[in-house]
Amino acid sequence: MKIIICGAGQVGWQIARHLSGERNDVTVIDNNPDLVRRATEALDVQGLTGFASHPDVLDQAGARDADLIIAATHSDEVNMVTCQVAHSVFQIPRKIARLRSGAYLDAIYSDLYRTEHLPIDVVISPEREVAMAALQRLSAPSTFDVETFMGGKIQLLGIDLEPDCPALNTPLRQLTELFSSLRAIVAGVRREGRLFAPEAGDQLFAHDQIYVFSHAEDVARTLDIFGKPPQKQERVTIIGAGNVGLAVAQALEARPDRIRAKLIERDRSRAEFAADRLERTIVLNGDGLSAEILDEAGVPQADAVLAVTDDDKTNILASVRAKQAGAKMAIALINDPTLVPLMAALDIDAYINPRATTVSTILRHIRHGRVRDIYSIGDAEAEVMEAQVLSTSPMAGRAIRDIDFPEGALLGAVRKGDRVLKPLADTRIDEGDIVLIFALTKDVPEVERLLQVSIDFF
Repeated sequence: MKIIICGAGQVGWQIARHLSGERNDVTVIDNNPDLVRRATEALDVQGLTGFASHPDVLDQAGARDADLIIAATHSDEVNMVTCQVAHSVFQIPRKIARLRSGAYLDAIYSDLYRTEHLPIDVVISPEREVAMAALQRLSAPSTFDVETFMGGKIQLLGIDLEPDCPALNTPLRQLTELFSSLRAIVAGVRREGRLFAPEAGDQLFAHDQIYVFSHAEDVARTLDIFGKPPQKQERVTIIGAGNVGLAVAQALEARPDRIRAKLIERDRSRAEFAADRLERTIVLNGDGLSAEILDEAGVPQADAVLAVTDDDKTNILASVRAKQAGAKMAIALINDPTLVPLMAALDIDAYINPRATTVSTILRHIRHGRVRDIYSIGDAEAEVMEAQVLSTSPMAGRAIRDIDFPEGALLGAVRKGDRVLKPLADTRIDEGDIVLIFALTKDVPEVERLLQVSIDFF
């Protein structure tokens, strides 16, 4: 597949990294020559310096025979014009644009993106995706990562194992025998910075980070077994009333459980803007790093604090101050992945990575057809793929024990019709089944071969 990626920033670079590793012909465009040079030196991609919305630049990038264009520059307007030019001049069949402004995303204007108006096939909103990720963190507050699959029937839980976790030093095979009715599987383990897919004889140790697939009905029990009893969220404080913070507050107001939320915003005009759009949320104008403001916002009694400003360091410091003030849980929005190792040392319970969230969403739309969902884990360390099994798949008609999965891949769940099953050795995979697979990045091509759903298959 021939793909043009416009914008070589964090999101564009990560998308190029994923797609160039899958034998695609990728060209990256950016008006910053340093970013283009970084991409071409580190990845197997072609680079072009220029403005992505200019027809001559797209022509040089090979737009005349491109299959897909991803407009992910920092400008909404450039992304929109790029897709228009790609359609009108070069007839590129599939166009994805990243749009950040809420004014472009209102449902009442959705007709804007029809072919006869502004031809964008898929609109990606990082702020909305990050807001949804924040809400998922709140739904499982004792985890550092959470994502839902199979129509909400399966959750992927990221769990830090504490020294008092009752499941430590026990082979996973034995845990399965002890809790035979538990519909949960440990799919990945990160130990001393290295992520791997565990085998049945492997044990878990204190300070491991594990990724667990759990049936939605068994999440509470799963968390309890791994030493993370469920916590109810009744009081939430949000620091930062930008697009993300406002979207989270609005979503909390729409929930039936009537969470009491307070929102802190330093900029007075933005605070007034947020207050006009919220009904029950108390909006405070002040510095989220101020002990007085945190106290006024009830942070010492808060069940959770979300620091979601546009500055990583502010989010980290605000989270630390909130925990010191007595908040039960702190979640920080972190754009720079190199800061993530600091989270545990600073007692920050969870983080949200906008780049990973946006990359997962874009991949989900690129790998269309039989791939139903994709989630990128960590710094592109692994992927979780939800896909339908084709009749041509080597998996079809075989028991799991007879399927040659790569070493870094693990089957987490199987859906047959309306039933979601915990996969066992003798479970038969049939055509039409939906499977959920955890795979280290290096093993993704082999998993796609098993599924017969690589992006150039259709």
